[in-house]
Amino acid sequence: MSYQQYGIDPALVERVKWKMKNPEIKERIKRLLEGVTKYDLQNRQKVAAFVAQFSKVLGEPLTQAQSSSLIDFVIAQKIDPNNTFHLLKLWGMFR
Repeated sequence: MSYQQYGIDPALVERVKWKMKNPEIKERIKRLLEGVTKYDLQNRQKVAAFVAQFSKVLGEPLTQAQSSSLIDFVIAQKIDPNNTFHLLKLWGMFR
């Protein structure tokens, strides 16, 4: 399912993709995600905390509606960070 169906702005996605090309930012995000489990990514409060942290690292202020859309999207994807298929599916979504 496309992130656009959750009301996530494609311009925001493009800005984030561009910023993630910066090795320093990419490493900070990777450190924040170390040890994250599929259960963490199904917990609304933990996902909300991740969204807030990533927003700060990326310098992308988010409205409440944008944050809510991102949280809903992450939870709906049922992501397992240890499952290569899930990661490839996400990668394909944001190519």
